[in-house]
Amino acid sequence: MGYDRAMFNRQRTGSIVCPSCGNLVGVNDERCYSCGRWNPGMWGFAPLLRRLGNDFGFTTVVMGGCAALYVLTLLASGGQIGMSGLFSLLSPSSQSLFLFGASGAMPVFVFGRWWTILSAGWLHGNLLHIIFNLMWVRQLGPATGQLYGASRLVIIYTIGGAMGFLLSSIAGVLLPGIPIIGGASFTIGASAPIFGLLGALVRYGHRTGGSLVRGQAWSWALSLFVFGLIMPGVDNWAHAGGFAGGYLAAMWLDPLRAERTDHMLLALACLGLTIASVAASLIQGLSLLRGGA
Repeated sequence: MGYDRAMFNRQRTGSIVCPSCGNLVGVNDERCYSCGRWNPGMWGFAPLLRRLGNDFGFTTVVMGGCAALYVLTLLASGGQIGMSGLFSLLSPSSQSLFLFGASGAMPVFVFGRWWTILSAGWLHGNLLHIIFNLMWVRQLGPATGQLYGASRLVIIYTIGGAMGFLLSSIAGVLLPGIPIIGGASFTIGASAPIFGLLGALVRYGHRTGGSLVRGQAWSWALSLFVFGLIMPGVDNWAHAGGFAGGYLAAMWLDPLRAERTDHMLLALACLGLTIASVAASLIQGLSLLRGGA
């Protein structure tokens, strides 16, 4: 099977399109003369990254990462995989989900696993759960990346998820066990960062006056909010916190301003912290299991 080696090569000469403003700039220029972005050629790898799409492949990373962790949580469940009913089909065990970084009032406030507000958004509770969420990631990720840029997409996704699970964990302490309005003692799922993307799209419509984007984002968000109120077991606080987090992050990142190099560095930090949160969950979780054995 052949492939084009040239598409993977680093570009060393010529011009490229600046990832922030779309104007031509030399691949080796230290700064874009139109928008001021530092190192617009990204060390010669900007053309390769652009081939991955407006999100630089982040949507694929999320979908692949969630799928991989879902399989790992199933494997770690052993014989405790749930198989009863549509909403429990191929459900990892609670112990397995805790091990890999589930969030909520119990992990955060009882076990002190505060970092799980970053890891929980990459875990899922059953087959239908992950399919439903990844469909929304596939729908909203590239669209948000096109409007904000790949780096700001990563930041919005991370902040939305973190704020969603933080709010849900706090509500789980203050309002435990109350139907619909109660917080979660144990929570997972990509829906919190998904609502973060919806919040960012609503903010984009407000900032730019784009009624089409704003109206579509509000329509999706309200439909999912209503769905969460109707369906049992849905973490509505995580949805609300995710939406607020995405909206506030989008206010700070201002879609009408060019994407900057420090956004890329912050996006890399978000990815690094998320990976570290899963690793920390596994390390501490295994230690707790050994201590309780």
